[in-house]
Amino acid sequence: MSTGVSYNDQGGAEAAVEAGQESTPTSSSTGAAFGLFSADFKKNEDLKEMLESNKESLKLEAMKRIVGLIAKGKSASELFPAVVKNVASKNIELKKLVYVYLVRYAEKQQDLALLSISTFQRALKDPNQFIRASALRVLSSIRVPIIVPIMMLAIKEAAADLSPYVRKTSAHAIQKLYSLDPDQKEQLIEVIEKLLKDKSTLVAGSVVMAFEEVCPDRIDLIHKNYRKLCNLLVDVEEWGQVVIISMLTRYARTQFTSPWTEGAEFDENKAFYDSDSEEKKDQTEAKPYIMDPDHRLLLRNTKPLLQSRNTAVVMAVAQLYWHLAPKHEVSIVTKSLVRLLRSHREVQYIVLQNIATMSIQRKGMFEPFIKSFYVRSTDATHIKTLKLEILTNLANEANISTILREFQTYVKSQDKAFAAATIQAIGRCATNISEVTDTCLNGLVLLLSNRDETVVAESIVVIKKLLQTQPTQHGDIIKHMAKLFDNVTVPMARASILWLMGEYCEKVPKIAPDVLRKMAKTFTAEEDIVKLQTVNLAAKLYLTNSKQTKLLTQYILNLGKYDQNYDIRDRTRFIRQLIVPNEKSGALSKYARRILLAPKPAPGLESAFKDRDRYQLGTLSHSLNLKATGYQELPDWPAVAPDQSVRNVEIVEPLRESAPIVGKTKQPKSDKFYSDDEDEKEEEGSDSSGSGSEDSSSSSEESGSESEEESSEDSEKTSSDSGKSSSGSEKSSSESESDQKKKKKTKKAPQKKSKPAGDSDSDENGNGPVGQASSSSSESSSDSESDSESDSPAPKKKTEEKAKPKVAVNSKKEVSLLDLDDFSPAPTNAPKPSVLSQSLLSDLEGLSLSNISSTVQVTTSSFGPLKTYELLHHMTGKGLSAKYHFPRQPCLYQPSMVAVQVILTNSSDHALEEIHIGDQSPASLNIHCFNTIERLEPGASVTVSMGIDFSDSTQAANFQLCTKEDQFSVSIQPAVGELLMASTMTEQDFCKEQGKLQGMNEASATITMATANASRQAINKQVLSVANVGEVPSSQNNFSRFAGQTVSSRALVLVSLELSESSGALLTINTEKSVMASMLLQDLKQALAQA
Repeated sequence: MSTGVSYNDQGGAEAAVEAGQESTPTSSSTGAAFGLFSADFKKNEDLKEMLESNKESLKLEAMKRIVGLIAKGKSASELFPAVVKNVASKNIELKKLVYVYLVRYAEKQQDLALLSISTFQRALKDPNQFIRASALRVLSSIRVPIIVPIMMLAIKEAAADLSPYVRKTSAHAIQKLYSLDPDQKEQLIEVIEKLLKDKSTLVAGSVVMAFEEVCPDRIDLIHKNYRKLCNLLVDVEEWGQVVIISMLTRYARTQFTSPWTEGAEFDENKAFYDSDSEEKKDQTEAKPYIMDPDHRLLLRNTKPLLQSRNTAVVMAVAQLYWHLAPKHEVSIVTKSLVRLLRSHREVQYIVLQNIATMSIQRKGMFEPFIKSFYVRSTDATHIKTLKLEILTNLANEANISTILREFQTYVKSQDKAFAAATIQAIGRCATNISEVTDTCLNGLVLLLSNRDETVVAESIVVIKKLLQTQPTQHGDIIKHMAKLFDNVTVPMARASILWLMGEYCEKVPKIAPDVLRKMAKTFTAEEDIVKLQTVNLAAKLYLTNSKQTKLLTQYILNLGKYDQNYDIRDRTRFIRQLIVPNEKSGALSKYARRILLAPKPAPGLESAFKDRDRYQLGTLSHSLNLKATGYQELPDWPAVAPDQSVRNVEIVEPLRESAPIVGKTKQPKSDKFYSDDEDEKEEEGSDSSGSGSEDSSSSSEESGSESEEESSEDSEKTSSDSGKSSSGSEKSSSESESDQKKKKKTKKAPQKKSKPAGDSDSDENGNGPVGQASSSSSESSSDSESDSESDSPAPKKKTEEKAKPKVAVNSKKEVSLLDLDDFSPAPTNAPKPSVLSQSLLSDLEGLSLSNISSTVQVTTSSFGPLKTYELLHHMTGKGLSAKYHFPRQPCLYQPSMVAVQVILTNSSDHALEEIHIGDQSPASLNIHCFNTIERLEPGASVTVSMGIDFSDSTQAANFQLCTKEDQFSVSIQPAVGELLMASTMTEQDFCKEQGKLQGMNEASATITMATANASRQAINKQVLSVANVGEVPSSQNNFSRFAGQTVSSRALVLVSLELSESSGALLTINTEKSVMASMLLQDLKQALAQA
């Protein structure tokens, strides 16, 4: 009991006495053991008391200690009842720790966990997203079939949660539920289909993992989400990237044709304006390979991930390029794979295995980096052997001398296994490269005098294989090996020498019988493999030199007849019947010489990785060289590509929902708009107005009436065909012509004091962006507006429309009205109160696709000077030069596009014809091209407008600027600040929105301001020079605030600058787009720090 007393001293007498009383009846252990158990009991009792305490701090401390125990691998399962009582605690930190514990032990203590299900269900409605997610995680960890319906309901609700973190957790729960009850597959597939449409990068990786687990064969679920997954890939978390890339590799192998076809020509630079007649002619001829744009999209969007810090991501991209890319593009991954060799040895092992497989088929990929595969003394044996494998694969006539010098050093290694592998590598080099066969053989013969048995044995085995290629020239080597026979003890080496003696016994007629004599003495003591070769040698000598060896052969066959190993007994009986003729076996013995001494083909020394390419690179199956559980075969390329239109996503146009009946009843009114009388009025109006800026943006010199007629026809055609995928010059010309028409109309609008209803209708309809909604919906919306406001003049309407910014972002006509700022900039002061009718307002409010609150108002930037960038130098463009700038105005063509103005100049001495946009990349890039410029005279310049949807990314838009004779590859690289549109809001709303965008959605830095940038005016100038944001009024002098939205996704971007007393300042950016935030932070830091 002395030990018990010592524990009393440490932890309190009463507890130990109680523990002793409880332990005594059940335990007959020694005092020491009793003391030990009482201490454990005491420790857990202490935690239980803390958990049952009324103080939150004690409970929190207890939970921290319990989670610490779990992290160390110790069991804390007996505390489950005490912990589960605290599941309803209002302390968020405590609740999180309880959930961590429950996730770990819910499966073991299912009955107790079931008692708390109502608490978990309540927690699924908790305002804190982490509590909701943790509750779902615990619920899905209770693996009891009875609660499957509850889990299914929880997963469905969580899949529609506003928080992407909760939706991500629901994707994880899908896999748990599927493993518990596979019968729920169909319902789970519905949830997966819903989550696949999620635009959050946080969810993408998890839902694809659930897809791979539950229904990897349902490729149809991926079709509509393929392009979105490709575009989101860069921003998904690393392990999600690995899963998505793996899935997309299999998807691509089922949807695209093989880019590896023999003699395939790559014709990705097909002219943009090819005529139909030319295409028909080409159909009869053999078509060159044209890569599917979606195939190219996948390759292009995964390429940047080769720079990832996560080795698994780099490996995933490498295997994707290996399995999907055209052969001439695969080498892109080489540098990235070689970079991974500087990582840990576990990573090196996997990467080297994959490089070994690659280097067999495509040596040229890794030849420039051959020094990276030289063996280091610090490398582990398995790494060394893999590097040897790769060096052997890369060996050719040019580099073999260098590689053999390396091998000479490796043979002297103290690592026996590595030295043996090196000798095998030398043998493979000698077999593959005939020029060095003799050199290698001589080197291996010198190794036969090595003191190390392993080296000598391996050399003999390799020499034996090499001699089979040129046996006639190497009698001396065989004699030399026979002399060494007594000293060689490794069974495989002895067997190899015996085989050589028997195979080439006619070359060494005196030596071979003597070797057989020595073997007869030691036959019973030899290994089985040596005995078998001894029997073979005896048989061959009996057939070629029976006088000398007849008795020896009979003696050895008698020994073999009674050997313990049945293989040797069987071989002996077979040989005896074959070579010694008698009545029974007379027929077979005629062929004994042909059977035993038949010429044998030389063995091919092949790589151990030769057949591993049947498995997908980077998989466990490839690493083990056997099919692992869960491995999915990589499908073969289809002979004919499936329909690619399945990946087209239909964009639902909200305007189509607005009063279709009104549109039908008022259709005749719309026809008046396109009448000849109206065209004449338009012509007069446009001629009477000044045309300074109009001329600069117009790309043709046609008369006013022709332009009006064409644009009205094309406008009607494109608006009625919207929603379908139109292509070619027809679409682009119609869009740009109607664009010119809009600008003419906006110029003449202020001149007309009052319009009749028909004029108001036509003006509004004409200003709508082309190709976005059907003509009936355009008419209906414009007609309903003209009914409510037929008496109001046009200029007033513009001011009223600007008073409703929420509508302005996505309303079709609103975008074009905002573009009036090109000609008559409006002040950005507070707008007048709106007098729009309530019915129209309710219709228009439904059109907003943005999730930004109505407190945010879109404005145009008040910053004047624009940076101009060179697009094409006149030397490169053979006289055609191009510059571009971002006008920072809403784009006419689509709200999600960034407006770009391009100035084309002809610096040559001859006219340039048919200037247009050719092929674009990425293939998924949405560019609104300018209309073809038929002719540009020497010295002339023209300004054209384009729209580019950058999808909130600074990835360059690459396209071809074409003339009639030439094509020039150009690219527009947007600064991150140009992907924003200026917004304004009150200071109160700014602080409210900023409060919602904390944590991961916030990026901040302390900067040292340049003295010239101390004033608010200077700060505004510098910030606006970097980013297209609007100033937010501030009541504090030391605060400057700016607001904007991303053009594509309408995500809010808030910039705040807090000046300190010194020259320092705290710059903070709040936005969901964390990548954009960090880039914008760097740009603003640089601008504000420089004078």
